[in-house]
Amino acid sequence: MASRKQFIDVRSEDRTPQKWCVSLREDTFDTFIARGGTTVNKVFGDGSLFSPMLFGKFFDPSDAFPLWEFQSDILLSSFRDSGQRTTADWFETDMEYVLKAELPGVRKYNPQVIVEHGKVLEISEQWKEQHDSDSKDWRNGRWWEFGYVRRLELPENADWRKTEAKIDDDVFLEIRIPKNHKVDSNTIKGNDVVH
Repeated sequence: MASRKQFIDVRSEDRTPQKWCVSLREDTFDTFIARGGTTVNKVFGDGSLFSPMLFGKFFDPSDAFPLWEFQSDILLSSFRDSGQRTTADWFETDMEYVLKAELPGVRKYNPQVIVEHGKVLEISEQWKEQHDSDSKDWRNGRWWEFGYVRRLELPENADWRKTEAKIDDDVFLEIRIPKNHKVDSNTIKGNDVVH
């Protein structure tokens, strides 16, 4: 059976004011996950890219995390050592940075991939409709009740303008960010600084 690939348009602008302005705190998350059902556990459960506990301690997914500063084997070792399965992996090659993750599977996928100011990669999707809300955009309030997000700091040499994102078989997200191999104008050669 052939794999189905769907490319996602990677946007470089998002003009939504005040998105992610409400931080997800650990006590709020604990209450939310305890009351949540199957869908909530799929989205935010252990091992999911969108779980606040993915990196071994609580980290709000709406805050940017410097993912590529860490090797996945090391950062995810506590999950793997305990026999749990993680649905995310990342690595870098000489040519690019790669992120692979299983999407939560809560509806037909329409994830958004945005690069903010060339510095932060944001993956988000609304999984539940808002009803009777004063907020026009689900991302402006208690966003975790309506969708998920993971924000990642891009490395300095990421060529973010050439970022590619795709979904394989309606489940697996893959993002590839080429490395910029241009020499920085302040590169040191020998003892001389080139300006």
